[in-house]
Amino acid sequence: MLHVTLRQLKVFESVARHLSFSRAAEELFLTQPAVSMQIKQLEDNVGLPLFEQMGKKIYLTDAGNELYHYSRAISQQLADMELALDELKGLERGKLNISVVSTANYFAPHLLAKFCQRYSGVTVSLHVSNRETVLKQLADNLTDLAIMGRPPGHLDIATQSFMENPLVVVAPPGHPLCCAREIPVKRLEQETFLVREPGSGTRSAMERFFTAHHISINRGMETDTNEAIKQAVQAGMGLAIMSLHTVELELETKRLRVLEVQDFPIMRHWHVVHRKNKRLSSAARAFREFLLTEARQLMPAITSAKS
Repeated sequence: MLHVTLRQLKVFESVARHLSFSRAAEELFLTQPAVSMQIKQLEDNVGLPLFEQMGKKIYLTDAGNELYHYSRAISQQLADMELALDELKGLERGKLNISVVSTANYFAPHLLAKFCQRYSGVTVSLHVSNRETVLKQLADNLTDLAIMGRPPGHLDIATQSFMENPLVVVAPPGHPLCCAREIPVKRLEQETFLVREPGSGTRSAMERFFTAHHISINRGMETDTNEAIKQAVQAGMGLAIMSLHTVELELETKRLRVLEVQDFPIMRHWHVVHRKNKRLSSAARAFREFLLTEARQLMPAITSAKS
């Protein structure tokens, strides 16, 4: 008879999902030796090795793959049980697990603060990643709701737009184009552009725009944070295409300028997304409704920001 604890299964599921002891330790707020000990105890209980190491990578054994299938099912049942109990408590002690793409992190905490003021008993867990990671969290059913730009086409999801997301060309205040009006898009070929990493929604939107306009741009620095891009633009390293939400403070303090380029802004929308068949908690349903009905009104300063 197996003597497997829920804690061991939780640790195993995390290691198996990441195929990494260190990433599982980070996710579970444990030390790596503690994770290794739980896996060793689980393997002793099962009587079979669950992982094998080849070089620096680990892989699931046949037994590990079998156990991973059942551990995910058990984890989902426990999550459903917790959700059912939260439903009985209503919004007095609900939980909200939300993932947002990194650009949305410039306004998501503001909206969450307003929501939590209204529903003070709701506990919020906020995960900020790039688009690619958020999509994986959706696919793996690790989040209740996600906020992103363009919704994915390959997942069975429900999506609704709740706010505009204009993408603009930003430059340092001393750039020669700051004084120009109706700048032709073709003129941008003479500039160097700082870009986000592959997997970023903003980068994908930028690439689609330039491809549609038959524009070939010079790429400078590539980075995985909006903050690094803003600092680099201010330092004169190049121009960037960014969500207007990310540069509100820099526009107010005149550290950046929005260029008046033809066919800009690229008008996108923010969407709230969840798996179509996912059973949403009371807190998740309330937050989705909050976004759809009140987000625009709560953020007039950001959505109307100008250079």
